[in-house]
Amino acid sequence: MQKLPFGKNEKGEETSLYVFENKNHATMKVSDHGATLVSLLVPDRDGVMKDVVLGYDDAASYEGNTGYFGATIGRNGNRIGNSQMMIDGKLCKIPANENENNLHSGPNGFDRALWEVKGHTDNSITLYHLSTEEEQGFPGNLKVEVTYTLTDGNAVEISYRGEADKTTVMNFTNHSYFNLGGHDSGSIEGQKLQIFADSYTPVKDSKSIPTGEIAPVEGTPMDFRTMKPIGQDINADFEQLKFTDGYDHNFVLSDKAGEMKVMANAYCEETGIAMEASTDCCGVQLYVGSFITDRTGKGGAHYGRRNAFCLESQFYPDAVNKENFPSPIVKAGDVFTTKTVYRFYTK
Repeated sequence: MQKLPFGKNEKGEETSLYVFENKNHATMKVSDHGATLVSLLVPDRDGVMKDVVLGYDDAASYEGNTGYFGATIGRNGNRIGNSQMMIDGKLCKIPANENENNLHSGPNGFDRALWEVKGHTDNSITLYHLSTEEEQGFPGNLKVEVTYTLTDGNAVEISYRGEADKTTVMNFTNHSYFNLGGHDSGSIEGQKLQIFADSYTPVKDSKSIPTGEIAPVEGTPMDFRTMKPIGQDINADFEQLKFTDGYDHNFVLSDKAGEMKVMANAYCEETGIAMEASTDCCGVQLYVGSFITDRTGKGGAHYGRRNAFCLESQFYPDAVNKENFPSPIVKAGDVFTTKTVYRFYTK
């Protein structure tokens, strides 16, 4: 492991970047700022190393831009309608940061925290954060860890562990923006995607809160069961896509969490880079970067609309307020764990 300076955050704290390289020279770079996956270099079909995640060159740039690039998200990934929920029979209200809703845990999400390095090996790092009751407004003090591991099989394994002193929400995810042509290669609409989901959770309107329905993908542009270009149906005359300007929806992988399975495959013909994504989560949010505004990323790269896609493994959005959705509520003292793996290869 190599440790490099990553600049000061808005609080004036020094942040660091931790670099790991495997036997194939694939390289993973993780920052303690937001427990963020900053860079992931994997070989293309010609052996040229491509950085396949969008990001920035220092901590200050992450704080100056929206989008949650590469960040660890928590306590709750995705949206909570009206920024409130019932926990243990009590109404819990948390800050709104997207319309009247809470997105990715509000203005003090894990993406803003400076995480403590709890330990590392030659190919992994474990980061720790104490999320107090006051930090986001959720009940209880939460001890949370995230471990990034770069395997010799060119996979990034992301494992989470949480334990709180009150019953609370635990719904962690990673918000990496992938572009298998390279982070600086432009649109991902021609890249191909497959999602192993027979159904999805439709949203009510442009505020992206689910209706509570579990709807079949069959016969709709939401059907990714057979691999297809991401942009093939993205502009279809379909109300759900109009609500969210393209895909920004949760796909149903299971009716319960805890079982590891392949959730998606992706492929870029230009580079030959393919990705297999696996998780033990019950859902995955596909977001295609429709709201990425023009900005400058790593190494001066230009990022813009639909220049990346996200596969955010998670509980379904607003699950705390939908009785028919798997619940992200974890009782006091119980240990919650989850794992997601992104494996890269060429073909």
